Amino acid sequence: MQPPVAATRPHSFSHHDITVVDPYHWLRDPSYPTVDDPNVLAYLEAENDYFEASMAPLAPLRAQIFEELKGRVKPDDASVPAPDGDFEYWWLFRPGDQYRSWMRRPRGGGAEQLVLSEPELARDAGYFRLGTQRVSPDGRLLAYSTDTDGSERFTLRIRDIASGTDIETVTSVSVGNVEWAADSKAVAWTEVNENWRRTKIRLHVIGGAGGAGRDGQGGEDRVLYEETEDKGFGVSVARSQDGRWLILSTSDHVSSEVRLLPADAPGAAPLLVRRRAAGVSYDVDMRGGTIFVRANDTHVNFRIATAGIAAPGDWQTLIAGSDRDYITGMAAFTSYLAVQGRRDGLDRIVLRRDDGSETAIPFTEAAYTASLGTNLEADAPKLRLGYASMVTPATVFDYDVASGTLETRKVQAIPSGYDPSQYESRRLWITARDGVRVPVAIVHRKGFAADGSGALHLYAYGAYGIASSPGFSANRLSLLDRGMAYAVAQIRGGDDLGRQWYLDGKLEKRTNTFNDFVDVARGLAAAGWAAPGQISASGGSAGGELMGAVINQAPELFRAVVAHVPFVDVLNTMLDESLPLTPGEWPEWGNPITSKADFELIRSYSPYDQVAAQAYPPLMVTAGLNDPRVTYWEPAKWTAKLRAAKTDDNILIFKTNMGAGHGGKSGRFAALEELAEEYAFILDQFGLGDR
Repeated sequence: MQPPVAATRPHSFSHHDITVVDPYHWLRDPSYPTVDDPNVLAYLEAENDYFEASMAPLAPLRAQIFEELKGRVKPDDASVPAPDGDFEYWWLFRPGDQYRSWMRRPRGGGAEQLVLSEPELARDAGYFRLGTQRVSPDGRLLAYSTDTDGSERFTLRIRDIASGTDIETVTSVSVGNVEWAADSKAVAWTEVNENWRRTKIRLHVIGGAGGAGRDGQGGEDRVLYEETEDKGFGVSVARSQDGRWLILSTSDHVSSEVRLLPADAPGAAPLLVRRRAAGVSYDVDMRGGTIFVRANDTHVNFRIATAGIAAPGDWQTLIAGSDRDYITGMAAFTSYLAVQGRRDGLDRIVLRRDDGSETAIPFTEAAYTASLGTNLEADAPKLRLGYASMVTPATVFDYDVASGTLETRKVQAIPSGYDPSQYESRRLWITARDGVRVPVAIVHRKGFAADGSGALHLYAYGAYGIASSPGFSANRLSLLDRGMAYAVAQIRGGDDLGRQWYLDGKLEKRTNTFNDFVDVARGLAAAGWAAPGQISASGGSAGGELMGAVINQAPELFRAVVAHVPFVDVLNTMLDESLPLTPGEWPEWGNPITSKADFELIRSYSPYDQVAAQAYPPLMVTAGLNDPRVTYWEPAKWTAKLRAAKTDDNILIFKTNMGAGHGGKSGRFAALEELAEEYAFILDQFGLGDR
């Protein structure tokens, strides 16, 4: 079967006296978010047919890998129960279920009760995702939201737990968290508008006059806060650790502003903590009348300060900012402050008491990830933690604050078997072209020879200050057990080594991200982990942009590349402020509408704009038709342009999930089917499929 050839249609535009020609512009359906243009749909379906035909010879390998992946999933898995008031809560998977059931029982023992069944909700849905679920303070009601098409416009409902019936539909345009008023009579929720922007936090009174209304909006639900000042900001609602306050936040990627609302008086006027300032990001937690503030106003790596309700903007430093210690989060428990952060790029959790004494919870592996777990109450004498490394499966600990001991509550089970002694992990440092040292975590089976004869898979993300943590994946054993090594590059653009590490990979420094990845690949090849051309790579979303940029820059390094929902049409998207995310993305990428320098810089690295007549490695590309984050036409246009320009005969396949969004298929096993597809593609390119 021959690959589809997308038609070209004349289209160009000029900006800053620069003309851009875009012959595949027509692949954007003018009626988006509805996609019904027959020519667009015909092209996407043709690509899907070609994808299936191209992958058909790999069906046995794909099936074999899927069974391996499925065999590592515990059929009846469950979380560790977390106490909250009169109950303790947990989730479980029943054998064969794609989705979780949410359970509770009286604290200290008693009959189990079903709170919410995802399998029941998903029974007739081709796609299903639970957005959020919150039990009311009195334990009677559940507020929960669901998405059944991948568009991330969630329907919010109220359920009576005892009867298992829904008593109200609040809205069909909810997104993010939902939080209850203290009296269990109202919920605060976030509304997304027609442009998929989070502009309003509303209060819905149970049994009140609000509700979904004819347009699916908030009806008469009272607006607690509306963002009108900056169209790049989005709002969110959270609850303080002590449960007494609703935290109303508005922010973009670099600046924020917070208001506080008593949970027992949600009709009161919100209290502004401090007015927004460009480049100042802060968040808060509460303990009694004390506001704890994490802010980057005095140090790039954040400080923690305190303030009183009477003067919320008068911040007094509690923990000063540090070049070495990056503060990433906090929780203000009754008896101590838990501070999350990183030191030298490794996760760190420190407990600070009111007398100023501090205890760092000890972790000893060379590369690992650790974080606060589910801690639902005002105090945590036993602090729930999550931990993993490249060789240690996900582990749930309870840290006894009084004794300083860790109790293992759960270790990820791998039913088909896993012997960690057969694998090795190490942390390397690769020097990038500008002299900066980039950390890389690598894992492989024992006996892997670093003599250039092996195969290596390299992963990274590198954007929005999101770290690429060196955690555990049972899935990647299907690569390791076939002789590959797997590396995670902690490149600039993430915040792996601190906030400055993030800042050094955005805006005018964005190309550092791409250069780091290429330089890591070259450095690993020079160290013998794989020869040039014997490296596979993968990334999604902004990580898909990374894939597009590095194969434009150094295609010869890669044996196979997988780009999931890749953000590759960067210039066109950043020029279109009608798109859902564009205004909020300008602080990350720059604003090419107003700045010629930004226009030229983005154009210089935008993968779609920089496609060239050169050889490219074998490529697998995916998209989601309902994706509100990376619109389907970005990977579609990129694929079409690559097909027309590339000078090689390497395979290029493109699949659009016609009923899903940014995350691909839903369900724990359906998602594994797509991963098996990816792994089969990669292994086949290395000739490792028969191992």
